[in-house]
Amino acid sequence: MSRLSTRLIISRTQLHNPFGCSKRQESTALHFYQNKQLEIYASKEPKPLTLRQLIFFGRSMDEERLVKSANYVRTELPVRIAHRLRDLQKLPYIVVTQEGIAKVYELYWSAFEKFRKYPPITNIKENDAFCEFLAGLLDEHATVIPNLSLGMSLSSLYLAPDDLDSFMRRMLVSRISRRVLAQHHIALSEIYAGKHKPWDSSEPNVGIITTGLNLKSSIEKCANLLRHQSFETEDFDGNAEIPVEVQIEGDAEMKFSYIREHLEYIVFELLKNSIRATRSKHAGSTKLPPIIATIAAGDNAIVFIQFTGGGLLTLQNSVQNPADLFSFSHIRNSARMEHSRLLSLRTASSYHRGIWATVNEQVENWKRLPDPEKEDGVERQARMGIGLPMSNIFATYFGGSLELKSLDGYGTDAYVRLPKLVRPQPPCGTA
Repeated sequence: MSRLSTRLIISRTQLHNPFGCSKRQESTALHFYQNKQLEIYASKEPKPLTLRQLIFFGRSMDEERLVKSANYVRTELPVRIAHRLRDLQKLPYIVVTQEGIAKVYELYWSAFEKFRKYPPITNIKENDAFCEFLAGLLDEHATVIPNLSLGMSLSSLYLAPDDLDSFMRRMLVSRISRRVLAQHHIALSEIYAGKHKPWDSSEPNVGIITTGLNLKSSIEKCANLLRHQSFETEDFDGNAEIPVEVQIEGDAEMKFSYIREHLEYIVFELLKNSIRATRSKHAGSTKLPPIIATIAAGDNAIVFIQFTGGGLLTLQNSVQNPADLFSFSHIRNSARMEHSRLLSLRTASSYHRGIWATVNEQVENWKRLPDPEKEDGVERQARMGIGLPMSNIFATYFGGSLELKSLDGYGTDAYVRLPKLVRPQPPCGTA
């Protein structure tokens, strides 16, 4: 048998059922290796928008601009999804058969087909229907993060760390970009319909972007939510009920334009990890040292969080470098293959709520405790190791950074740098 014949037989076998899917899934899986429509969309370059552009376009909204926004989302998202489908198709066969990956591919393929076939939006009534369509897809894709994380954790044995982390970064950045576009358009539509009035808020906003975000207020909000949270699945030798205070220093008046949900998730995760480390390091103490959060304003908005929790490498013996905490590879972070983490990922993947990676989601999960789905709360998310990697993705999405510095035996410094738009300029073509 010739090499070509052998290759054709293998390709046909994989094409028939590349994931080992059920009959119900085969109609989608048949298109795994060849599909002309996917090739057409994947050949197009995405048209990204900056934070500044999102603000400028949304500041003065009328029906024409809203319809234009809807059609941009309608035509842009299938292009971005097509690129991610191609990324999935380029993975080694043993990877695409891993638990969780097939589900992600099915969700992406279904969304691609729905967007591709969605008719142009021409008026407000059609836009309202389109917003309902977007909201439905956002809910449907809530399980992507746990399924993707589970599949790639299991695939860590078969991929080089750089390849695995690069793939995960592309997938998660693209996911954030699509959700930003969808949620921003929905928010603009609600403002236009009078369902939400941005001027009623204590901080002005355009869509999902807060244009006068007070960093000190966001840090205080996260600190207050965490101050009396006991993290009851942890054992801190009697100090779990002792609050860890967060002292805020620096430029308390600094305001800038940013997506509040992203910023507060980063701050929340850093403070949550800081509190855990501080309680663990000072187990048995009746008074715990404070966490220091310093705000610095320059060309960027900078948050510097310092805590005496013993250092990352002292507490995290699964990593050799603080940056490895952002990695999805078990070679860089051996905790990725821990049975408890994999079990938690499977649990999260099985619930329709999935993981949205927001502060509100975690607070709502706290309110459900105790209940049979206790593992679906904030503690489950922490055990999965999702918080810090997602915080890093959020921080770098608009060109910022998140850096961890560990002084082993003493404590850790976390530096968050975010691009700052202090005074948004008017849209092009206006005074």
